[in-house]
Amino acid sequence: MSNAKKLNVTPFEIPYAEQDIEDLKTRLALTRWPDKETPTDWSQGIPLSYMQEIKEYWQDEYDWPRRVALLNQWDGYMTEINGLDIHFLHVRSKHKEAKPLLLTHGWPGSIVEFQKVLGPLSDPTAHGGSAEDAFHVVCPTLPGFGYSGKPAATGWNIEKIAEAWDTLMVGIGYDSYFAQGGDWGSIVTAMIGVQNKGHCQAIHMNMPIAPPDPQKMEDLTELEQGALAAMKFYQDHDSGYSKQQSTRPQTLGYGLVDSPIGQAAWIIEKFYQWTDCEGHPENVLSKDELLDNVMMYWLPGTGASSARIYWESFGAGGTSIDKITLPTGCSIFPKEIFKTSKRWAESRFTNLIHFNVLEKGGHFAAAERPETFVDEIQTCFRQVR
Repeated sequence: MSNAKKLNVTPFEIPYAEQDIEDLKTRLALTRWPDKETPTDWSQGIPLSYMQEIKEYWQDEYDWPRRVALLNQWDGYMTEINGLDIHFLHVRSKHKEAKPLLLTHGWPGSIVEFQKVLGPLSDPTAHGGSAEDAFHVVCPTLPGFGYSGKPAATGWNIEKIAEAWDTLMVGIGYDSYFAQGGDWGSIVTAMIGVQNKGHCQAIHMNMPIAPPDPQKMEDLTELEQGALAAMKFYQDHDSGYSKQQSTRPQTLGYGLVDSPIGQAAWIIEKFYQWTDCEGHPENVLSKDELLDNVMMYWLPGTGASSARIYWESFGAGGTSIDKITLPTGCSIFPKEIFKTSKRWAESRFTNLIHFNVLEKGGHFAAAERPETFVDEIQTCFRQVR
């Protein structure tokens, strides 16, 4: 470890304020409901009956003090990078073999996604694993999300976030590290690989972006056919949120920051659509887990600021498909939004050291399939330790 470019870091816990909970419950009690959807499924969005169920649980049973204590079991910190406060978890391993690992979430996720994997990754021997697979885990919150600062000016795109994450890792003493991510975290992780500043040694993604090979469109594998079908479904039926957030995030923010039910519906509908849940999100995640994640948006009021990552990044570096020479691992879960095949991946990631197609799981892999997620990361980075 090194003290070069050391950052000023202060301890930080996710706050609990009784007045925030009182305000939330008042707003929930005053919810003005839309009329019921006309079909009998989720095709128009999250059903009225389920949101009413969520509202009742959130108002009467959800125990934020107990839940925030679980979130604060991991060491949290705040630092300033490029004039912006960055919140991050830093879970140090007791094992001398541990390697630094940067984990990045996306939208509509948060650091909550990683609650089930922080222990097994940092202390594998306590979870039936080997000390040789241990990591010091650093889990930052994206700018404009959770308890990180909200950018007051334009410019916080994927390139800037990737540079900030490298600054963070070096600034807390890690001259050499691995990086992993899904959703926007995958795109940030890929950009770290593109920039290749000499500190990140290998990357792993569970939503790697590697476009189809136009030379092989007449000879598609079953996975490739499924990937193209999923992409078409996304464009036709599932991408409205993205278009709104990439064009008018401020307009959207007024409703999300003012209405807890509006914010919850905006997020939870994606957990239905993007998890491998067989028709209902609570088949893979509890109400408490869903609401823990929603609270990372509701309490700090990030409906607009989190959406701006789309406005900042689409059409720019966020959609970069530059080749990456760093050792790269890809884990493909069946209910992922965007999937790639090994041969598509090899065309972008020129040093592909790990590629695996899983049987179960979706977009929020760390939360849905924590044991599989941990195994994929350990297997990938074991080759470059």
